[in-house]
Amino acid sequence: MTAEARRPNRRVAVVLTNLGGPDGPDAVKPFLFNLFNDPAIIGLPGIVRTPLARLISSRREKSAQANYARMGGGSPLLPETLKQAAALSEALADAAPGDETEVFIAMRYWHPLTEDTARAVADFQPDHVVLLPLYPQFSTTTTASSLKAWREAYKGPGEVHAVCCYPDAEGLVEAQARLIRETMDKAEGRPVRVLFSAHGIPEKLVAAGDPYQAQVEATVAAVVARMGLSDWAICYQSRVGPLKWLGPSTPEAVEQAGRDGVGAVVVPIAFVSEHIETLVELDHEYAELAEQVGCAPYLRAPALGVEPAFIATLAQAVGAALDTSGVAPQGASKGGPCAHLKACPGGCSKAA
Repeated sequence: MTAEARRPNRRVAVVLTNLGGPDGPDAVKPFLFNLFNDPAIIGLPGIVRTPLARLISSRREKSAQANYARMGGGSPLLPETLKQAAALSEALADAAPGDETEVFIAMRYWHPLTEDTARAVADFQPDHVVLLPLYPQFSTTTTASSLKAWREAYKGPGEVHAVCCYPDAEGLVEAQARLIRETMDKAEGRPVRVLFSAHGIPEKLVAAGDPYQAQVEATVAAVVARMGLSDWAICYQSRVGPLKWLGPSTPEAVEQAGRDGVGAVVVPIAFVSEHIETLVELDHEYAELAEQVGCAPYLRAPALGVEPAFIATLAQAVGAALDTSGVAPQGASKGGPCAHLKACPGGCSKAA
């Protein structure tokens, strides 16, 4: 039986999930409160976590507003995600013309919030719902939180499927490699080290079984093998608070490159969209550090955005999810366990 015959006239809602970002200066404080009031981010009882989130959001409001001002006053994450949704919608229409597919966006901490999107999807009356996190690597702090929020919010019809991760999907690796090559060409023969920079998480989460670090390493290993890189390193950015986080930090890696007399091509390996961590942290803060420590040239590969190979990976993930029950990694329907979940003690199934 052909795939076309197995997929007649389904109503499919694809829900892209992501962090979200404030759309203006007045949104910064409530965005920060929503972020720090998530038990996946601060694992304390609500009676302690909520007042703490209010305190943190108040103290960080002004500095965060200043950073967002460098990007025009708000985060570009939603406009970027809208472009990805449009590209994915077109790819899915080509892949499954017999389906009526609509792509929705559900942000975790700012509009369109998960609860609002859940109501919109219910109004669509889908036969199937595919949750597709825009986080290639699974973490309890990101994907698991989004899946949990959806499960609590969605009351509509349809069989719910979810993609937990796609750390070394072919199209993802191809797109990353192409963007890195283009950026390395700008070095014009000068020696550079490729720094794969991922958002950090506390080490205690990894010790408890969070597979994020293992999946970041899987992504990097696939890109390194594809490109034949010889000078590269994994590092982690955005460290906050007193806990010990994954390391080395990206600033430490930039400083080491300076000591070694090489430049840096920084790759936001765990980010698929441009936002404050790329446009401010990487492009301004770490670029200034690189100048101070003699790490030159300092270059930054763009986030994946609407790279065709990446959008193709997302479309393939949707197709695979529709042939798989519950939560599974991209390509799981092809058979065999997900090699990248060996460090994950049932985390995906528990989150679904």
